Parts: sequence; C-alpha cells; structure tokens
Amino acid sequence: MKKNSKIKVFIMLTFIAFILISCSSSDEEDPTPISTNYDISAILIKFDNPGVVSYSVSGNTVTFTTTNLPNHKSPYWGIGHVNYEAYNGTNSAWNQNPGSIEAQNITFTIPINPAEAQNKSATPMGPIGISRNGVVFFNQYAAGGASLSGEIDSFDQYLGHPAMTTYHYHIRPKYLTDTFGEDSFLGLLSDGFPVYGSTENGETVTNVDLDDYHGHTHATSDFPNGIYHYHITNEDPYLNGNGFFGTAGTITR
Repeated sequence: MKKNSKIKVFIMLTFIAFILISCSSSDEEDPTPISTNYDISAILIKFDNPGVVSYSVSGNTVTFTTTNLPNHKSPYWGIGHVNYEAYNGTNSAWNQNPGSIEAQNITFTIPINPAEAQNKSATPMGPIGISRNGVVFFNQYAAGGASLSGEIDSFDQYLGHPAMTTYHYHIRPKYLTDTFGEDSFLGLLSDGFPVYGSTENGETVTNVDLDDYHGHTHATSDFPNGIYHYHITNEDPYLNGNGFFGTAGTITR
C-alpha cells in the first residue's frame, strides 16, 4: 500500500474512533428522557376518605365528588361536634374566623392524561384542586386576591380553615403530611398534575427548585418514569405560582 493511502486510512480510522467515543460519552452523560405521556390512573386509589370523596373514570377523565369534610379535628367543627378540638397549634397569633365546617357538594372533572398547556391560565379563587382526603385546595391568595399573611392566622392546628362553610387548605395540609410524610402525594390540581409535599429525595424543596407554576418534572415514588408535579413549600406562594401548568378541568359546586 502506498504511503499516501496508508495516511488516508489512518485519518479515516481515527475519525471513526472519535465519533464512536463522542457518541458513547454523550449517551453516558445524557439521562434517558422522561416520558410526557402521563397517566395518573395508578394514583387514584390513594383518594381514600369513605363517605366524603369518591371518583369514577370515564374515557380520558376522572370525576371526583366530595362533601369536603376533613377527616381530622378542628375548632371549626364547633363545640359539641365529635370532631371538635380547641386550637392547640403553635401560632400565638391564632384567631378563629367566623366560618364553620359544613358539607359541600363539589365535583371535579380532571384529565387522566394531563399535558402541558400551550396557553397557561391563572388559578381561580375558590377550589383549584382536591387533596387525597377530599378537602379542596385554594390558591395562594386570601379573599379579594390579598396576601395570605393576615388570613394565615386563622388556620387551625392542621393548617386549614373555612371560607364561610367551605373548609380548605392554602398551604401544607398538616394532617396529611403527619400521616403520610412530607414527601408524600397530597392530591391533584384540576389540570390533573399531582401535588407533593415539601421534601423530595430527602431534601427540602424551596421555591428556587421550582418553575413559575411551582412545579418541576422528576421521577416520584408513584411515577418512576417521571411526571410534572407541584410541591407545597413552606414559603409564599406555597402551592401554586403563576397558574396551572396544564389545562384545568371543570369544577362545579
């Protein structure tokens, strides 16, 4: 073989080896893409508060019906009720609001296969999601769109309170995190994406770890292939940021 031919072969083999090494390195460095074909069917069984919350699946939606009665004690049940308990939390500025806990009739129709919305929408005042015990989630605003900084002093020992007669959580639902853990699945927003607590993989989740909608995409214990999910953090906006990440379902009451 002529000298020039040998040089050409050497250069070609070197180039091929470089490409193979580069591809191999890239494959090792880039994680497997997380699927965006989400399906929340497997999580539905965790909605378990008999007589309060029920659900049924039809096609690509799940419909929840809830009476919205918490399965824990509260001063808002009223003296004489079996679940009445005077406030015994840690907020020295606690002040009971004039509301009370009464049964509601609230229905959520939520997508089974949630997806990112092309045009994001703001969360409404009132219910924006449902926790696993059937109590509704409200957004990060007090009445009139005000900050929660004043209203938070009326949250009971489990960090919920009523708006008139509709009990709800704006922030961490302490009864659920005490029962299931700070890293546990806590419920769904009406766009179908799950809500988790304030820790993940043993670390506290803060606002800087989350996007503008107060969520991110990672594997969770319930969704090992990954899913977009919200976190309830210990700082404003607590549960949700600039709106729903996905397309909200319907809520009737």
